[in-house]
Amino acid sequence: MLRDIISNELFTILLVVGILIIATAKLVAPKRFDDFIFVLGNSKYLKIYAREQKFFDKFDGLLFANLIISASVFGYIIYQHINDTKAVSLNIIFKLTFSIGLFILIKVLIERLIGSLFEIDKLVDQYLFQKISYKNYLGLLLIPINAILIFSITPSLKIIYVMIIILLIINAIGLITSFKAHQNTIKTNLFYFILYLCALEIAPYLILYKVFIS
Repeated sequence: MLRDIISNELFTILLVVGILIIATAKLVAPKRFDDFIFVLGNSKYLKIYAREQKFFDKFDGLLFANLIISASVFGYIIYQHINDTKAVSLNIIFKLTFSIGLFILIKVLIERLIGSLFEIDKLVDQYLFQKISYKNYLGLLLIPINAILIFSITPSLKIIYVMIIILLIINAIGLITSFKAHQNTIKTNLFYFILYLCALEIAPYLILYKVFIS
């Protein structure tokens, strides 16, 4: 069993790993990275790179790895506050990392499967690219957020809620952007869209929340 450590050394290592992954992504595709930085307020990145999308993309893969690590650190900071502990459990962090990565991958695979079943692969691929891009952007933002919560500000419930709300707003912007891009398709298939929204965009996160709390 992995031991508990009362130190920020592990957090520091994970933050550095995240920064190195981001730096590698910039080296792999410097122009794409510069466009990606402004994805929140500019659809240029989504329009250009959606056409170049591959099943496995090095750039997206690197950003996704950072997302998993950064989300795990953020999740553990919340866990520490809830349980009023300063100890850092390697075991719990490993479980968080594995669970978050598996959760996102399974969700993406299910959505791709649905796209294949209904023969709308191209539409689903574009939609997933947009969603994944915004999630990877969240991973980028989590690096300074985690650093602030670990080394600068003592996390309180209010601060944690503020950070979560900021992340949810950014994620919502991503979803709204994706929905606007496909609004004509959504209007003609409103029932299926609502069904999809409940089954694959709301229910999985409610389940994940309950699992995390338990």
